[in-house]
Amino acid sequence: MDRREMLKVATGGLMLAAAGSTAFAAEKTKQPAVHQHAHGKKYQSLIDAASDSVKKGQACLSHGLEIFSQGENKGMAICAMRVSDMVAACTAIGLLANNNSPQLTKMAKVVMDICKDCEKECLKFADEEICKQTAESCAVCFNECKKIAV
Repeated sequence: MDRREMLKVATGGLMLAAAGSTAFAAEKTKQPAVHQHAHGKKYQSLIDAASDSVKKGQACLSHGLEIFSQGENKGMAICAMRVSDMVAACTAIGLLANNNSPQLTKMAKVVMDICKDCEKECLKFADEEICKQTAESCAVCFNECKKIAV
């Protein structure tokens, strides 16, 4: 038996072992051996809104850093802090929603406050397109959180 044949036999054996362990694990947990993906999450609209807020918030922070680097301030320091809080909070709630966490409703209340604060600050600079977009994304995320906050 040459090395190629030995490699084929070994690979085949590993594949059989993996298939057997998958079937055994499925039997043990009473789940089907074939992995099935959940198409459509329960909180998909919240996940999407939070993701959009993070994306827009990161762009807003980059814009603020550019303004700061040019020596201009325009009072954006407080806005940058609120956006930074929002990015952290929306990242967290997106993960919790994706995992259908039992703590999601509690977190939604906190994120609502953070999004409202961010929106308020960003609207002060609504003449800047990215600031306007960030404010709008915060409003959407606020509304999605409100749907599940108890």
